[in-house]
Amino acid sequence: MSGLRIPVHGPEGAGTARAVNLLAPNASPMTLDGTNTWVLAEPGAQTVLVVDPGPDDEGHLRRVVSHLDGRRVAQVLLSHGHADHSGGARRFAELVGAPVRALDPRHRLGGEGLSDGDVIDVAGLEVRVVGTPGHSFDSLCFWLPQDRALLTGDTVLGGGTTVIAPDGDLADYLRTLDLLRAMAEETGALALLPGHGQALADPIGVLDGYVAHRRRRLDQIRRARAAGARTPKEIVEIVYADVDRSLWPAAEMSVRAQLGYLERL
Repeated sequence: MSGLRIPVHGPEGAGTARAVNLLAPNASPMTLDGTNTWVLAEPGAQTVLVVDPGPDDEGHLRRVVSHLDGRRVAQVLLSHGHADHSGGARRFAELVGAPVRALDPRHRLGGEGLSDGDVIDVAGLEVRVVGTPGHSFDSLCFWLPQDRALLTGDTVLGGGTTVIAPDGDLADYLRTLDLLRAMAEETGALALLPGHGQALADPIGVLDGYVAHRRRRLDQIRRARAAGARTPKEIVEIVYADVDRSLWPAAEMSVRAQLGYLERL
């Protein structure tokens, strides 16, 4: 499987021949085990890319530096600007002397941004940027063609499903899922490497499951509204009745996105 290695326990160390995960210590119901910081490099190369340094946690950032073992960071890439992925980017850039590239100019450091279709080539490692708006307006995924693996940020998680954040859009997200499903089939993708949770070895199956889940939720919301629920809170109490109440605020955020989508149909 092109060097794919999936851990039995936890996401720490998950990856492929060219990607390894270092887990940030920010576990929560929203971040699962924590944020996955990805170090990308061609085997044996002394120059690397780092994707999503994670939160502004000095211990985690220095642990990533230690893991580099003297290798140079050419660029820091952000899957999107949410603080659990980007909060430590500026400090990490200071530690390693590298620019930070992102779609959103507010999160860049050093000038150059990122956009759909960009190709990054560092010491023989090729990374292709895929625009994947939906979870947030600035979400990006990163395709590693040599490993046939896709870094998905928060677009696809390694456990559970993704919340549509206030700066995201469900219509965009559904289009993104269709795009990634077609891409996975066309390329013969072997792995999804998410921003939280386990690495996933069945990209097509996972993406089919994500699409089916979204469609089911929309049907459930239609039924809840037909039964008299009007506010997002009332809909959450019906549709997410079996979900831990600590997750209801996130569920309400997703319901708002789904209501906005249904109103535009």
